[in-house]
Amino acid sequence: MAGNKVGLIYLLLLSSAILLVFNPEIASAKVCPQYCTQDAGYMTCPSSGNKQLNPPCNCCLAPKGCTVYHADGTAICTGT
Repeated sequence: MAGNKVGLIYLLLLSSAILLVFNPEIASAKVCPQYCTQDAGYMTCPSSGNKQLNPPCNCCLAPKGCTVYHADGTAICTGT
């Protein structure tokens, strides 16, 4: 019985390794912190021109290419 469990674990590990080799974007997931930036005033995105959008909770959640700003206009970060 123990041999079957060990074999099953090896089979699952091998299957996971094969999936990661053939589909590497699975392993490149974006990990975002679970806190909100309190001092973000607005966000701009290339697709919206100069329109000031509501900022996301934190910089990690900003769409790619969008910039989050303080209320005074200084940039905090750009989404990646």
